[in-house]
Amino acid sequence: MAGRPGRTRTAILISGRGSNMAALLAAAADPAYPAEIALVLANRADAGGLALAAAAGVPTAVVESRPFRGDREGFERAVQAELLHHDVALVALAGFMRVLTPGFVAAWEGRLVNIHPSLLPAFPGLDTHERALAAGVRLHGCTVHLVSAGVDEGPILAQAAVPVLPGDTAAALAARVLEQEHRVYPAALAWLAAGRVRIAAGRAMVAGAVAPGTALLNPLPGPLALLTPTPRVAGPE
Repeated sequence: MAGRPGRTRTAILISGRGSNMAALLAAAADPAYPAEIALVLANRADAGGLALAAAAGVPTAVVESRPFRGDREGFERAVQAELLHHDVALVALAGFMRVLTPGFVAAWEGRLVNIHPSLLPAFPGLDTHERALAAGVRLHGCTVHLVSAGVDEGPILAQAAVPVLPGDTAAALAARVLEQEHRVYPAALAWLAAGRVRIAAGRAMVAGAVAPGTALLNPLPGPLALLTPTPRVAGPE
């Protein structure tokens, strides 16, 4: 993938099919996009996203995590060597199924970004869609955040929400959330690559970002609910 001077060299780390990786590659195919995907690295040689990245002309690398079982620092040193070899400035995790050590996170502080399939801080960890359904929430979604030493923590860059529908299954809900992941992750990475993100008091501030002016409601109140006055609770005058 041809680069443009001034684009921020970015690596994408994957473990599987690379669905979000594909969304980032598609965004970076535009020469005006501020991030250049300089490397796709997988911790499994059979990760499906590697072939997709190679077909897009992006350099790929594999650092198998299994030989480093019990040696997380050794694995991360090998990953770091690949990142440095490709002159990477930003790292985007896209389905990278490894918990990173505090040392690695500190080395990439403010330059390491992740997407998680829930509206953090709700439902960190795994099985987010099943847990959202079990909790009975009305809205679910995804979060792009800078990575900190805590799992699925760190300053939030962007979130997208979808309604939880009657009769939803985890698979159906996951599919709707994934559509939003593919929209919000390229946008958030672009902000970071363009230098529009600053951290203040542990929160991410995005220069020039505009919040929508409408509220999200699920379920929507019907006509009768809008016309019926709220009952007055009797109490002392």
